[in-house]
Amino acid sequence: MSQLAIEKGNYFVDIKTKVRDALQNDRTIDIITIGAKTGLPRRIEIWFTNVNGRIIICGTPNSKGTKGQYSPRDWLANLRVHPEFTFCRKESLQIELPATAVEIVDREDRRYLMSAPETKWYRDQVDSIDELVDKSPIIEVFFRGKT
Repeated sequence: MSQLAIEKGNYFVDIKTKVRDALQNDRTIDIITIGAKTGLPRRIEIWFTNVNGRIIICGTPNSKGTKGQYSPRDWLANLRVHPEFTFCRKESLQIELPATAVEIVDREDRRYLMSAPETKWYRDQVDSIDELVDKSPIIEVFFRGKT
């Protein structure tokens, strides 16, 4: 039986436990996507949110995080064409995880996610929850491999 582990002092800590803890407590990551038009790797810093064990990447309708007109996101355009990407942990744990993005398009699911306590910051940036439900970029992250 082969189990991924990292050494910390005299203790071995299961890497899956470390990843799970980081997904619960951290927010800032980099994602590496493949450009929709260029086919070249694109790396950006972004936040993720853990809503009841579901890892999502979302945003406000305006890319500046302020009230205003909807603006498209390059990262979302890239993931629509190439849903496989790299989820780069950079806070409590530094590790790159292969992942697949699934865009959340179901209105009820979008409302559920954007109504969660974990997404309050996004609600504070807009006039109504409907604005987030209708116009925010929202993807769910599914990790590939043994992580």
